[in-house]
Amino acid sequence: MENRRIAILCSHICPPEPLPFSGVSVSVCSSTDSDKVKGCVFCRIIRGQSPALKLYEDDTCLCILDTNPLSRGHSLIIPKSHFSSLEGTPPTVVAAMCSKVPFISNAIMKATGCDSFNLLVNNGAAAGQVIFHTHIHIIPRKASDCLWASESLRRCPLKLDEETSQLADQVRDRLSKNSKDSLGQESNPVSHIS
Repeated sequence: MENRRIAILCSHICPPEPLPFSGVSVSVCSSTDSDKVKGCVFCRIIRGQSPALKLYEDDTCLCILDTNPLSRGHSLIIPKSHFSSLEGTPPTVVAAMCSKVPFISNAIMKATGCDSFNLLVNNGAAAGQVIFHTHIHIIPRKASDCLWASESLRRCPLKLDEETSQLADQVRDRLSKNSKDSLGQESNPVSHIS
């Protein structure tokens, strides 16, 4: 796992020779934390200082082909502002990124001949995040491509025991403590499932 993280990080830091492509445009990364932005490969791409094959771009985000793809057409949706993790990304930016998924994924699936895709966010080092600038992976899939080893694992049914009940209570407790979202609206976590 560690070797894969290093390989992915190296591929983003030292990507292969740039391909001639006229679709690369310069955007401005609007982050004000210049130290983070200077070292961030995605911020360099946004500023036009590193090569990328851009598939889509608007005022909030852009979509590029991943330089170390898991499958043909593997792409990343990246916010133009620097946020190191999903929980640090404003809900409006996450919403803007997610709203592009149906549009972009449909084009990717048609272009690759795939009929399925995984939508993935690696949030934090333990989850496999190696570039600490929020991004969403769109990974085109074909039947029997065996991309994930976990797909061959049997899933076990949830045990409705005391330990599981305590976990649900703990999550609901944390949700109720953080019940105000960024707009100041109340949210209502459920008390239990019947």
